[in-house]
Amino acid sequence: MNPYEKDLGGRDPIVAVGETPERIRSVAGRMAPADFARSYAPGKWDARRILVHLAHTEMAFGLRLRMALATSHYVVQPFDQEAWMAREPLVEGPAALGIYLELRRLNLPLYRSLTSEERQRMFWHPERGALPIWWIVELLAGHDLHHLAQLEQILAAGRA
Repeated sequence: MNPYEKDLGGRDPIVAVGETPERIRSVAGRMAPADFARSYAPGKWDARRILVHLAHTEMAFGLRLRMALATSHYVVQPFDQEAWMAREPLVEGPAALGIYLELRRLNLPLYRSLTSEERQRMFWHPERGALPIWWIVELLAGHDLHHLAQLEQILAAGRA
């Protein structure tokens, strides 16, 4: 059910959500200004947009997890990532990175504190059906690694 399961590659999700942001910070920290405008493939997001997307995702999924913990029979509101991106033309890559890192810093203790019972608490997604709260953490863990690989490609292309 996790679309990023392959990216996660069997890693412990809680370890990955704790470690991958530092790896993303390290890669983005080595980027020159021109690298933030570079994509990893034609027609794909550039590094700046990837970092904005990571911030969006951390914000949205942190809220979803909190709502699912605090609300019986919680139904998530799906969002269109492309529509969100269309409204973020002015956020620079380094600023988006900082926002993502701070949101993860806020959310990580909550992810780590989930009890076995809370991890299995169900919520409803209109497109995916019933899901346990732990699915959010698993998804974020693989999602981070997926986009880390893209950022690494962008940085390597800028150095080639």
